[in-house]
Amino acid sequence: MKRGILLFLCVLSINTVSGCELFGRFDMPSLFKEGDIMIGGIFPILNKEILSTSTFDKEPPKVQCEGFDLRVFRWTQAMIFAIEEINNDPALLPNISLGYRILNSCASPTNALRAALTLASGAEEVDVSSHCPPAISALIAESGSSQSIGVAGILGPFHMPIISYFSTCACLSDRTKYPTFFRTIPSDYFQAKALAALVKHFGWQWIGAMQSDNDYGRNGILAFKEEVEKFGICIAFVGTILRTYTKDRFLKVMEIIKQSTVKVILAFVPEGDFYPLMKEIVNQNITGIQWIASEAWITASRPSTPEIYTGFGGALGFVVQKMAIPNFKHFLTSISPYTDPHVPFVRDFWQIMVGCMPVLTGARTSTDDTTKRCTGNETLMNSDDVFFNVTELRVTYNVYKAVYAIAHALHQLVFCQPVGAKTVNPCLNLSEIQPKELIKSLQRVNFTNQFGDEVFFDENGDPPASYDIINWQLINGKVQHVTLGHFASAANGNYKLNVQEEKIVWRTGKTVPTSLCSNVCPSGTRKAQINGKPICCFHCVPCAADCTPCPKEYWSNDRKDECIPRTIEFLKYHEPMGIALTLVSLLGASLSLATMVVFINYRETPMIKASNFELSSFLLFSLFLCFLCPLTFIGMPTVWICMLRHTAFGVTFALCISCVLGKTIVVVTAFKATFPGNKITGQFGYAQQRIIVCSCTLIQIITCVLWLTLNPPYPHTLFTYSNRTIVLECNTGSEFAFYAVLGYIGILAIICLILAFMARKLPDNFNEAKLITFSMLIFCAVWITFIPAYVSSPGKFTVAVEIFAILSSAFGLLICIFAPKCYIIFLKPEKNTKKWVMGKIIK
Repeated sequence: MKRGILLFLCVLSINTVSGCELFGRFDMPSLFKEGDIMIGGIFPILNKEILSTSTFDKEPPKVQCEGFDLRVFRWTQAMIFAIEEINNDPALLPNISLGYRILNSCASPTNALRAALTLASGAEEVDVSSHCPPAISALIAESGSSQSIGVAGILGPFHMPIISYFSTCACLSDRTKYPTFFRTIPSDYFQAKALAALVKHFGWQWIGAMQSDNDYGRNGILAFKEEVEKFGICIAFVGTILRTYTKDRFLKVMEIIKQSTVKVILAFVPEGDFYPLMKEIVNQNITGIQWIASEAWITASRPSTPEIYTGFGGALGFVVQKMAIPNFKHFLTSISPYTDPHVPFVRDFWQIMVGCMPVLTGARTSTDDTTKRCTGNETLMNSDDVFFNVTELRVTYNVYKAVYAIAHALHQLVFCQPVGAKTVNPCLNLSEIQPKELIKSLQRVNFTNQFGDEVFFDENGDPPASYDIINWQLINGKVQHVTLGHFASAANGNYKLNVQEEKIVWRTGKTVPTSLCSNVCPSGTRKAQINGKPICCFHCVPCAADCTPCPKEYWSNDRKDECIPRTIEFLKYHEPMGIALTLVSLLGASLSLATMVVFINYRETPMIKASNFELSSFLLFSLFLCFLCPLTFIGMPTVWICMLRHTAFGVTFALCISCVLGKTIVVVTAFKATFPGNKITGQFGYAQQRIIVCSCTLIQIITCVLWLTLNPPYPHTLFTYSNRTIVLECNTGSEFAFYAVLGYIGILAIICLILAFMARKLPDNFNEAKLITFSMLIFCAVWITFIPAYVSSPGKFTVAVEIFAILSSAFGLLICIFAPKCYIIFLKPEKNTKKWVMGKIIK
């Protein structure tokens, strides 16, 4: 292969004694200016090749191209502008002029090879009798990766240094295949990382992809796949397109898009290959897709129109960082076909920008051409076309930077010192410049230009990676490329992604679109992989019966994939029910003390004397303790709290009912004393009353002591009421002892009720027996209803029911026995006399 290429080039550029003579030529118009050192350039100024039928064994090949690209034309002007700027710089390559020769590639790998062979073979513009101009020392080429692969592959064996401004295929970083290739745009290896990081950032799990049928598209999608697979992201389909495809092949890709369920599609495609599909998507009104773009089309001018925006508005993509080039606008506006009528491409540029065909001296015009003719007074100075906006240059700046990289490498090679050092005589003649030496000099290039941008190449000939995140937005009727973030990758492989999500315009709505192959499985089901489908596609099937249960202290969440600690539940002081019960308990205790104070103050009155002041005081004190007893039922149960809770309840209520029993016996004996010859009243005095109260209470105390000694209450956790809570309660320990305490209180209450009922017809105006009867009826009713309520109440409500029973029975005793007495003392003092109290007996 190499021998064949070398033989072809030698035959193609045979020199005669009188000068340079070419064996054949490609009829390719070029932008040309001679200099001491020549730099070649290949750009797809016309981006569509329409004819290529010639062969090398007959007439020289003739290639026709159409489709003038303003964006690419500005790239060529950036190269010319940079060369002119360097020639006017006394510090960079002093006394040495740079020249250029720029050819069109038609965005075709075949035509790019023709252009490369033409540049390598020598200049065609000179007459055979003139001297030979310098050969091309370096080449700035190409925009497409496939074109650059061909150019680098054919010129690499001849050590021609090549710098690309827009070829991003990671395959070009292989120094064994392309040892002379450099570029000023980051490799797709980094763009793939950036795109994968963007997809992961928004949580997209199911996406589609479009690739161009060339090295750029195939290698780009391959690198992207490798990155997203690390994040568990699935690619539903990969559509392949190319600008030369027939319409039927584009329609097949359209069907893939319409039949897929994806809502996010990545297009790793150059603008020229993607534009036909974009128009078809708009024509068929396919909407609701969030497009992700590679740097090849996200800022391109041709698709950035309101028409294309209807289908691609809100697209996100990465581009190299923008830069402004001072004085470049003035250079662009000075382009005119009247300055040099023979300069290629300028007439096409002028016709597009001005809207008329310039009439040039000596130029032929067709009689059938109806294009408007220029008057010669047209100017570009006041044009507001985006072509002249030089404040946000990206690829254009890469071309500019490539020219300066070559200039700095030449300067170090010719003067043996970097730019900026004291200028001395050249250490190398221009004729002695060897391509190998220039390549080594490019590998050592490292400088900071006038914009503060550091220019250098790594061991693969690549620059550092840094991208801006671009979002398509429609502002004032024009499509704008708004910068909304940044991605930077370090040499160690780490990266940092910053996205301003609140400023993004989404194609599918105001919020981030979702893209899933299968929805999240509901609780109680699990994922079941579908054969032949990516891991993102699955069925939801019920969980197996042998699932591992959570420990008792935990509960399973709704998705059945995590054990969560249960909440410990008990009646707390700070919750509403605890607060209410505490306040009622304190209210009862306060009323008991207040009543006791009243009885002490009015103890000499007939009403208090008739109600047995001593027993009434004992009863009020026991009621005070009964009202305080519920406070031990609120709060976290502990060993001591559980022991105090039930024993305090049993003893205090035993004391309370014993006092009531004593009062009842006093009433009954008073009633029996009304019968003639009955002496029982004299046998039941204060001593006997105290014995009854103490003995009855002592029995309960002994029972509680035995309970605490043999099998006391203790804190206990219950797991049966709820799967999310643990109920912390006091276990009674010995159920027999618990029911013995309750039963003993019940027996005392029944005895009181029977005795009081017997004395209910005592002929007093103030019948104490009736009051005790009512209080005991309430007491017994409360505790009878307590038993089923206690058994059926869940969790902490069991404790609440017990507290309610304690307070209800205590209030029943307090109100029924003492409220009528207080009523007479405060509201009917005229009845608080011995005559009224004993009125019927006095008769």
